[in-house]
Amino acid sequence: MGLVGPGFIAAHHLDAVRRLGDVEIVGIAGSSLDSATRRARELNAGKAYANYRDLLADPAVHVVHNTTPNYLHREVSLAALRAGKHVISDKPLAASVQEARELYEAARDANLGHVVTFNYRGYPLVQQARAMIAKGDIGQSVFVHGCYLQDWLTDERAYTWRLDPKLGGASSALGDIGSHWCDLAEHVTGARITAVLADLQTVVPQREGADGTRHDITSEDLASVLLRFDNGVRGCVTVGQVLPGHKNDLRLEVNGRDGSLAWRQEQPNELWIGHHAKANAVLTRDPSLLDPSARAYAHLPAGHPEAWADAFRNVIADAYTWIRSGAKPDTKPDALPTFAHGYRNSLLVDAMLTSHAAGGVWQTVDDPLEPTRTTRTRG
Repeated sequence: MGLVGPGFIAAHHLDAVRRLGDVEIVGIAGSSLDSATRRARELNAGKAYANYRDLLADPAVHVVHNTTPNYLHREVSLAALRAGKHVISDKPLAASVQEARELYEAARDANLGHVVTFNYRGYPLVQQARAMIAKGDIGQSVFVHGCYLQDWLTDERAYTWRLDPKLGGASSALGDIGSHWCDLAEHVTGARITAVLADLQTVVPQREGADGTRHDITSEDLASVLLRFDNGVRGCVTVGQVLPGHKNDLRLEVNGRDGSLAWRQEQPNELWIGHHAKANAVLTRDPSLLDPSARAYAHLPAGHPEAWADAFRNVIADAYTWIRSGAKPDTKPDALPTFAHGYRNSLLVDAMLTSHAAGGVWQTVDDPLEPTRTTRTRG
């Protein structure tokens, strides 16, 4: 593998690949040869390339991990596909719906592996919740709700390229973290969001950069969205990045006619099971108690916590399992998110922005050209 964009998340891609034990890290490309050389040395990541084109030209690189800023996702991923490389891209798939569709179609036509790192799918208890819902353990679902709350943008002196529409895209909170929640909700329930009604807010309308420059902010840092799913289920989600005390607070709850399930990312080794006429329960992550489809994602015995890096590793492991099998649609692990899911996610965020811009009205969500549901479980 080769990596393009050696920023914060790059180290976690490299860590996940190393943990697989059978993938060679050939090298990394950055914004310049000097920066790439420095990061390659810091990360012990092989050789440095002056730019991503040089990396793509190396026949030793079979898989490209795209961890560049959002505005470069389309350019780098498209070039990699055209060079015959499998691609593992950070989310969002691209900076706009149009670019996301272009990448989705290019990946579909290229017959290459194409993965978007919606990494919360990799938690064992997320897969357990999905299996329980599919088997009817909570009966017919009626309500899906939750949140993704952070506080890293609370201070008005916090400024990042993610808040610049030219670099991060039109959306901030929804595109950055709301996208994770929506993907998780659809994956766990097996249903699709068909309509949204969004109320967005910019709590901090002006921010100060590191150089003292003032920046007017046009993207949302707080959002509330009502949801409708294709199976008749209703839902809602709150997303915010200016909420003190919330570090990475992703929560998902699904209520059915016979029971409820709730999972929280900051307590990932527990799945809450709610009942009406008997005591509620908590399922602690224990491989011996998990559904077979979830068991393969738990690597330690009960009582040994597994967390974010382990879930990330699980998604990367699925990616390489698929690539080794030829990256055909019928061999894809069921939990693995592809460019089709990335494109669909872009459609969801775009529909939310459109709903808010229209004054808070229901907006129908378009669907990709092909289904994103898959048929094979991991293992």
